[in-house]
Amino acid sequence: MNIFEEVKLLLAYGLKNDLIGKYDEIISRNEIISLLKLEDWEDTDISSRTIPQYPNEILENICNWAVEKGIIEDSIVIKDLFDTEIMGKITPSATHVIDKFIKISSLGGIEKATDNYYEFAQKTNYIRTDRIAKNMYWYSNTEYGDMEITVNLSKPEKDPRDIAKERLLPPSSYPKCLLCYENVGYAGRLNHPARQNHRVLPFFLEGEQWFLQYSPYVYYNEHAIIFSGEHRPMKINKDAFNRITAFVEQVPHYFVGSNADLPIVGGSILSHDHYQGGHHEFPMAKSPVEKSIIFKGFEDIEAGIVKWPMSVIRIKSSDRKKLVDLAVKILDNWRGYSDESLGIYAFSGDTPHNTVTPIGRRRGKDFELDLVLRNNRTSDEHPLGIFHPHEDVHNIKKENIGLIEVMGLAVLPGRLKEELEILGKYMTEPDFETKIKNDPKVEKHLNWAVNIQKKHFEITPKNVEAILKDEVGITFSRVLEDAGVYKRTPEGQKGLLRFVEYINMN
Repeated sequence: MNIFEEVKLLLAYGLKNDLIGKYDEIISRNEIISLLKLEDWEDTDISSRTIPQYPNEILENICNWAVEKGIIEDSIVIKDLFDTEIMGKITPSATHVIDKFIKISSLGGIEKATDNYYEFAQKTNYIRTDRIAKNMYWYSNTEYGDMEITVNLSKPEKDPRDIAKERLLPPSSYPKCLLCYENVGYAGRLNHPARQNHRVLPFFLEGEQWFLQYSPYVYYNEHAIIFSGEHRPMKINKDAFNRITAFVEQVPHYFVGSNADLPIVGGSILSHDHYQGGHHEFPMAKSPVEKSIIFKGFEDIEAGIVKWPMSVIRIKSSDRKKLVDLAVKILDNWRGYSDESLGIYAFSGDTPHNTVTPIGRRRGKDFELDLVLRNNRTSDEHPLGIFHPHEDVHNIKKENIGLIEVMGLAVLPGRLKEELEILGKYMTEPDFETKIKNDPKVEKHLNWAVNIQKKHFEITPKNVEAILKDEVGITFSRVLEDAGVYKRTPEGQKGLLRFVEYINMN
């Protein structure tokens, strides 16, 4: 491999994709050859090479060369830190990126601007397209519509040597978390990703400075994160509803939602106020209202209970401020509401349990809010959460049900790829129970597999994969039913209507 050829090809890639201009090429070259500890330059011919769509292969070649020369260690984490630093040398400045976004938005509209920014995040390798392509993805039909299922294979496992080194690192509070604005351009370290190729867009929401970026490991189309310029805890309140609706007013082709603000029912980062959004219509958004309801004082706002495994109140109006006022009333009443007959308790002592997962979107001129009722109480029987995936579905999903899952996209652990393949092989054989029982990788799936066998007349090598994928989706809908505060039973739905009546009395 000729290292000069790879560097020249990367520079050609940067020029072609408008990451650098012709007067930047020499500067970028010099910065890259400095990283590679090269003391000269060989101007090679790359006319026989094709400039790729994304830079992954070029970066891999450069990293492998650097390993051979002893410049970097051969580990995934170190290579990721190094190739991000390289990409940082051909990533335009924040001012350039923001100015371009504003220009495209004013001339071609906001949707064209976000399309361009999303492509930019891919071209800079901030979104690692090669890894995302490894994810499994399919639809699974359920009584609630087609659930979206993804098995996350994009995040590489850490090298044990890197994990050992991490323990020796001194504690650092900079950046304060993975979402802080200070991550832009940050070099990273063993326990914090490099971000030299990271650029974010400023937004003002209700007079506050917020920023938009994309998730490096996108789970759906244009998976965006909208985060506060201030490092502060997440909170669901009137301000949150105002900001959610203000954002979709500015970016009407995006949905935006928030994880709940309590542990167990919340997301993985509760320390930094943020929302998730994107150009995607989730299964929940497609689900109809199955029962219309009226809220006293808000009779002109369209409202109803959504046909969904979780407890969802949908409200819709062209009057943004009035819609927010109703959302606040529902939330405030829910915060203090208990229904002992259904095991719903608002507090344990002074510890709160009730909150909502809110999702906002535009429907033409109307603003639409879905308020998903959540409760994070635990018990001896359900130590991980009463309204949380129960133990009998932990073989498929054990983790918290956050915003993305609430909306009908199952983000499942990478272990399932191999486990489903093994199960598929065993389940076409007569002694499948014994084989599953004796295989530690899949023994957790035994009861699930037995029940599947009972449901299907004949399972063959040709249909087993499709059957298992469908059953994963059906199990996921059960997972969401577990997380639903009001169950999909006559008693449960009556309980939900009692809560609506309670709101109308207050």
